[in-house]
Amino acid sequence: MCYRVFVGMSMILADGLFTFLCVLERTAYAMRKRRSCSRTSAVAPPFQCLSARSPGAGWVAVASYVALAAVSPAAVPRLYPQLRYYHVAAAYVVVPVFTFCNAYGAGVTGMNLSATYGKIAMLVFSSWVGLDGGGVLAGLAACGIIGSAVSGKSDFMQDLKTGYLTLTSPRAMLVGQVAGAALGCVVNPVIFWVFYKVFKMGGGAIDDVVVDAPYAKAYRGIAMLSIDRHGLPEHSLLLCKLFFTTALALSTAREAAERRRWRALPYIPSTVGIAVAFFVPPRMPIGMAAGSLALYIWRRHVDAGSARLLSPAVASGIICGDGLGWLLPSMLTFLRARPPMCMTFLSLFENQKLDAFLDSYAF
Repeated sequence: MCYRVFVGMSMILADGLFTFLCVLERTAYAMRKRRSCSRTSAVAPPFQCLSARSPGAGWVAVASYVALAAVSPAAVPRLYPQLRYYHVAAAYVVVPVFTFCNAYGAGVTGMNLSATYGKIAMLVFSSWVGLDGGGVLAGLAACGIIGSAVSGKSDFMQDLKTGYLTLTSPRAMLVGQVAGAALGCVVNPVIFWVFYKVFKMGGGAIDDVVVDAPYAKAYRGIAMLSIDRHGLPEHSLLLCKLFFTTALALSTAREAAERRRWRALPYIPSTVGIAVAFFVPPRMPIGMAAGSLALYIWRRHVDAGSARLLSPAVASGIICGDGLGWLLPSMLTFLRARPPMCMTFLSLFENQKLDAFLDSYAF
């Protein structure tokens, strides 16, 4: 499990940083080309006139982030004394880079990888603070800061993709986001209460059985391991370096193939797509492979035009159906329904132990 997390984090971080540098290089090249065109020609390029009616939303976002970054270093240490003001300031410095990487990953795979960047922050800040300074709590708090800041940008990318597919204006998408956030303030506590009662999270007791939240133990374990480099699994840092370099090479090859229009471009896989498989259950990559095969057959042997237009709707329907399929088992668990018969699959060794145990009793 630990090796899988380290490998996936290294590949996602490498591909995100590479894409971030590529975007900076393309932006600098476009700005330099625009300046040279404006000097040699009296007529401004067509896209320059778009800035004349810009509502200034970008400046509002930057100013809001700067204000939040100025207040948080003073407020967060009061809640978590293990984090000093410079720790919180450093977290807000790296948040824009992680935000871009997560938005890029969400655009490519449709998955929110904010938990991955939260684990990266946990590893760094727990090691930075150390055991004597309360590195476990500091790492968990830093994970919450990075994860919550990065997660919203993934949702925004999903909204932009939805608006592009449905030809919706950005203003309408913004209004929808505000309405959704207001509705979420009411719906999310109710959903949390249902999950809390159904899955017995947070150490809740049902039928005198206390079950702790498994992710709490996992995150605390990662924070404890990251305090000391020697506490990490053997060869974990070597694997991080190896897969980080491999991801950079793969991203470089894909970027070169895209710019030079190589025929091998369709056969170079997405680095983020590979890395996501390390974090999700096995049933998800299998489902993705089956969906990709169905889409390939649809495009090549049925109708490429309809596949391009209708494949997002088909995928959305399948995802909604899978989510609704879990509703009935959740309600049965919530109502404490007991099945009339249980079936269990055991390994050969466990089955032999069970047979020996049953043979020891005379029926």
